[in-house]
Amino acid sequence: MKFLSNYVFAIFVTFLFINVDAQTPPTVPTDTIPKAEKFISKHSSKIGDKIINYIATAGTILLKNEKDESIALYGFTAYTKDGENDATKRPVTFVYNGGPGSSSVWLHLGAVGPRRVVVNDPDITPPPPYKMEDNANSILDVSDIVMIDPVGTGLSHAVGKAKNKDFWGVDQDIKSVSQFIKQYVTDNDRWNSPKYLLGESYGTMRSAGVVDYLQENMGMAVNGVILVSVVLDLRTLTFQKGDDISFVLHLPTYAAVAYFHNKLANKPTNLEAFLKEVREFAGGKYADALMKGDKIDATEKEEVLNKLVAYTGLSKEYLMKANMRVNEPQFTQELLRNEHQTVGRLDARFKGINQNLLSENSDFDPQSSQISPAYIASFMNYYYGDLKVNKKNDYHISAYSTEGFDWDWKRHGGGGDPTTPNTGVDMADAMSKNPNLKILVLNGYYDLATPFFATEYTMDHLGLEKNIKSNITMKYFEAGHMMYVNPASLILFKKNVADFILSTSK
Repeated sequence: MKFLSNYVFAIFVTFLFINVDAQTPPTVPTDTIPKAEKFISKHSSKIGDKIINYIATAGTILLKNEKDESIALYGFTAYTKDGENDATKRPVTFVYNGGPGSSSVWLHLGAVGPRRVVVNDPDITPPPPYKMEDNANSILDVSDIVMIDPVGTGLSHAVGKAKNKDFWGVDQDIKSVSQFIKQYVTDNDRWNSPKYLLGESYGTMRSAGVVDYLQENMGMAVNGVILVSVVLDLRTLTFQKGDDISFVLHLPTYAAVAYFHNKLANKPTNLEAFLKEVREFAGGKYADALMKGDKIDATEKEEVLNKLVAYTGLSKEYLMKANMRVNEPQFTQELLRNEHQTVGRLDARFKGINQNLLSENSDFDPQSSQISPAYIASFMNYYYGDLKVNKKNDYHISAYSTEGFDWDWKRHGGGGDPTTPNTGVDMADAMSKNPNLKILVLNGYYDLATPFFATEYTMDHLGLEKNIKSNITMKYFEAGHMMYVNPASLILFKKNVADFILSTSK
């Protein structure tokens, strides 16, 4: 669900002196490697106006490396429409969330799966019992679905000589998810099926790498990639000292949030027209002013400050103290401070109690706090109940509680620097080599975790030829990071994704 909120990454360089033992390390006995398990059940759900009969397969695949060594049990839940005999006419969509370190629970029960949990949007969801219902907006009517849980989440964990940490990194994750997809496709005779990747948040950074890895290393072309709440270039989000890009790219989302909470002195009547105006200011006079640094003159600074007041709803005094630069946790804490409230990061429509009115930064995300218990409890009940998974299998919602979880942000020959990787270069490579590859980008106006203007900036800096730039389609929602928690946005989410799959799978 969530993307890591680290704004400054520390770099630790350690010189390791290793004595190499000349002896070959002992092999792991095959009888110590746990076996893959699958739990299969049949169901039906009403999707749209039709009853869809389907087979649910929950469990694990035993993943092997290039040396045919077992390296991981990889957890997944697959939904395949019953009665479909021609795989060439039935798309399959591989789905995952982000984190990094998140399982696929959120997209599973929120957007694409055949069942969904009901939450109050954007208000507080009461404690259990929670309500589950058929997901009328599941994509199962147009595509089979494979929910993927990366190592450390779900049932996925390293086996044999491998360690969980071997999978925890940008490049390592891209490779292992690609290996899973190849193995699933092979095991289930889906090589000639239309194929799609659907990732959310960090899952979009993963997708941009996976689509290229599959193509370059496994000879597997993908029909389309659906990017939900996008970050491909981490630099756009990290508010690094001396780098003003994040301030520029967050400003239109600050304006959208102030608009939603009625904090603008002269609130415009049309949100989209207003945000177009703010984009032009952010990429123009605001960016110019920040680029000048301390050389900016008093007249220009005053003009920019007045615009920031008008667009963000923050006081001029506060913006002056911030030197025209307000980061995301400062904004979420300051906007409703006088009302003793803080706004959400993943979805700024959500509000929570501000427990420390003197605090500079928000210390929790109201949206996450308000919907997570409902999702987690409902999923656990569904997974072990409806899907009949043996309870001895411990499903991990997140890898953050796993011992030693620490993400390796370095890329080896890829895009970005050691602390702010960029898989946009991977996606551009895949698009250039497969000009038929289509990309659907879904953005929430009230998403402060992955702001829409940052996504637009990234897409405009892929260096694509004009004839394939049109392969990218941008869509917007009046909701947040998990736009599908909003009922109206869920309907639009389904329409956009279904239309995309139907138009690119012929």
